Amino acid sequence: MRTYGCQMNVHDSERLSGLLEDAGYVPAEAGADPDLVVFNTCAVRENADNKLYGNLGMLRPAKEANPNMQIAVGGCLAQKDRDVVVKRAPWVDVVFGTHNLGSLPALLDRARHNERAEVEILESLEAFPSTLPAKRDSAHSGWVSISVGCNNTCTFCIVPSLRGKEVDRRPGDILAEVQALVDEGVLEVTLLGQNVNAYGASFADADLPRDRGAFAALLKACGTIDGLERVRFTSPHPAEFTDDVIDAMATTPNVCPTLHMPLQSGSDTVLRAMRRSYRKDKFLSIIDRVRAAIPDASITTDIIVGFPGETEEDFQDTLDVMRRARFTSAFTFQYSKRPGTPAADMADQIPKAVVQERYERLIALQEQITLEGNQAVVGNEVELLVSAHGGRKNAATERMSGRTRDGRLVHFRPGADPSAIRPGDIVTTRVTDARPYHLVADGEILTHRATKAGDRHALGITPKTAPIGVGLGLPRIGAPAPEPVSTGCAL
Repeated sequence: MRTYGCQMNVHDSERLSGLLEDAGYVPAEAGADPDLVVFNTCAVRENADNKLYGNLGMLRPAKEANPNMQIAVGGCLAQKDRDVVVKRAPWVDVVFGTHNLGSLPALLDRARHNERAEVEILESLEAFPSTLPAKRDSAHSGWVSISVGCNNTCTFCIVPSLRGKEVDRRPGDILAEVQALVDEGVLEVTLLGQNVNAYGASFADADLPRDRGAFAALLKACGTIDGLERVRFTSPHPAEFTDDVIDAMATTPNVCPTLHMPLQSGSDTVLRAMRRSYRKDKFLSIIDRVRAAIPDASITTDIIVGFPGETEEDFQDTLDVMRRARFTSAFTFQYSKRPGTPAADMADQIPKAVVQERYERLIALQEQITLEGNQAVVGNEVELLVSAHGGRKNAATERMSGRTRDGRLVHFRPGADPSAIRPGDIVTTRVTDARPYHLVADGEILTHRATKAGDRHALGITPKTAPIGVGLGLPRIGAPAPEPVSTGCAL
């Protein structure tokens, strides 16, 4: 399984893995030649196209050597390109879209039987991905999708046309999935949505009315789940961000003091051209209110450089907002022209050299701000959830890696017996040094708490969650009605 793009795609890949395992497939061992390769694709940036077709080209000799090997391409790029994938790479066996993840095993069987490529792209979602089984990637952290689709019309973004309009899951189904993960030892969940804080705008269940306070209530309900130590969410939209969410973050102990708030641009002119329904003053007022309620909040963002028509004055406005907001970190992108979006046809496309020069200035400023912010926590005691990824081990230090509650990456020395600390365990230590992209803790481990997640990681076990919830009003021919799920908490 090869995944490109956002957290939503990562979570979709977990669903695909769960489906395949239920169909009898097993993960290929490291170094072995697989019988099946699945690409879950992204369409947000042009380099995602190039990467996919480059990797498909690299697989062609293996396919020619073993015609029984199957290659499947799904996700946003498949939804967008449809038959183009098979035209450009005729050795691909299956192409499926964002709305029919559950069809993959049947499409593979059909392609094998018919000895031809099978392409199935649906125009609308049949069921929430949560109605599919999921083989999770991590023993300690899990994704939980609370909605699918997006109602915004940002001129640079192709996602709404590929994922569809927003539809929200029932609160009880979400909490049941969170509880199922916690029962498996998961300590941390991240609530996912293309516009996560708009949750409550359009429930799939017709009996549930629109509820502007549903997202804040959902955060507070997560706080009642025993054993759930960390709750995160991504990505909110500034236009939908309300004070009840800030209150829920500040008063719910297991909601982490971190907020990812996409800025995109600090220029009101550019924001208007992007069709982003907020302006910089509103954005900065949100930052101020969050920091007033949660003084130590870590705030991160997304920024696009070189949007069509962006002037040097517009770019300076973005730098000014960065200086005032002092983001902990930023995901920064050079504008990528995507066919099918309004921005692709706008006049005044910015020359690549200008975009690159602005991008380098923006990166330099953010690195300076990030380093200063990281230096401010040197000497602080931090609680880390030990990670299985992002390690910085070497013979000299034997460092391991973990995340603080506010999301910062820390490389730490595990002490005299490194094998005693496993991914999924909780340690406390003290920060000894700061870098632009991480912190270092080379002092002693102050506390170490072994966890069920650490035990399961040591055994090579990650959660396999069963389908939860119902479809989107479609009949279930021949299937029994779903049994109600008790979550242990109410919303």
